[in-house]
Amino acid sequence: MKQRVIIIGYGFSSRLGIIRSLGELGYEIYVIAVEGNKKPIDCYSKYVKKFFLSYGNKSDEILRILLEECTDKRHKPIVIPINDFSASVVDLNLDTLSRFFFIPNINNQQGSVVDWMNKEKQKTAARHLGLRVAKSVNVEIRNHSFKIPTEVNYPCFTKTHAYVPGYKHTLHKCNNEEELYVILNRLSEQYETLTLMVEDYKEIEKEFAVVGVSNGDDVIIPGVIEILSMAEGGVKGVACHGIVKPVQGFEDLIELFSKLIKEIGLTGMFDIDFYLSGGEYYFCEINLRIGGSGYAVMKMGVNLPLLFVFMITGGSVDNLQKKVTGISAFVNERISSDNWYDGHMSTKSFLKMLKSSQISFIRDENDPFPYRLFKRQLTTLYFKRCIKKWLKHIK
Repeated sequence: MKQRVIIIGYGFSSRLGIIRSLGELGYEIYVIAVEGNKKPIDCYSKYVKKFFLSYGNKSDEILRILLEECTDKRHKPIVIPINDFSASVVDLNLDTLSRFFFIPNINNQQGSVVDWMNKEKQKTAARHLGLRVAKSVNVEIRNHSFKIPTEVNYPCFTKTHAYVPGYKHTLHKCNNEEELYVILNRLSEQYETLTLMVEDYKEIEKEFAVVGVSNGDDVIIPGVIEILSMAEGGVKGVACHGIVKPVQGFEDLIELFSKLIKEIGLTGMFDIDFYLSGGEYYFCEINLRIGGSGYAVMKMGVNLPLLFVFMITGGSVDNLQKKVTGISAFVNERISSDNWYDGHMSTKSFLKMLKSSQISFIRDENDPFPYRLFKRQLTTLYFKRCIKKWLKHIK
């Protein structure tokens, strides 16, 4: 029996990619699903040995499950967090958990991953290395009060300075000071203390991401993901579909991204978002865990979770594929279906996206049951959407 791998976080399509990439190689897969109160569809994968539910971002419950249900005397298990919350939980408890598990980390220092979630720290490091970064200023909410700095340029874009659960409701474009005031006032009613980053707004021509893996010294970035459409609403900012391609034409950027990850000292998987504006590439942010579109790279033959497993356990990755060699379109069915159900995409566009993509995140002939369940859910969503439209029409 190979090592146990515990996958923690929200989003069954993101978990499913790691489940399959390691499960088909014989790794013992445990899942801690941070969502809902019933078994999510990825836990019906034939590769999942055990699953646990931890609903509501409860760090104590995740720690309890890890220490009481997931340790293994035979082999030290490997923990793979897939979202910022789960990454922060294991990082802030690294000293305890590392006695029993292999944990993604920065220089084996507890709290360092959370520290590097700070967007200003990321941007400062990126700028120092020569990456182009949009100018920004911070707005402090203290005791439910705030003051708008005079240095803000309009239009602007707001985002949290560091990781905050449910952060997507802080993402807004503001065309003038009045619109910014409305957003800040709303947030000041929700938060007693919060630091917001207010960036110069850039018209985005194209959006990109790279996913990779590092052991602190060596960094592997296999290819480039070009994002063709982004979701809105509750799944705002996550790619619906895109294209995976080799790094050709992006070599200089890839070199700078690699230097940035080395400077951070990360041992783990990562995702870097960037975009094209005015003919120039701009650094956006680093996610210190696998990105939501990472499964597309795995489907192209680069097994990022396996590379991470070998790197963190001291194994050699010399014989593993490390480069994307072709071009393929992908679709994240879960994100796209949510976007469609919420009315941000037509049924025709949704079906066209599903049919035109060579890489699917849920459909897999070797592990078919999750997709069967997804199709049932999709049928239910279709009838719910029809009812929503009918009710809206008769009002």
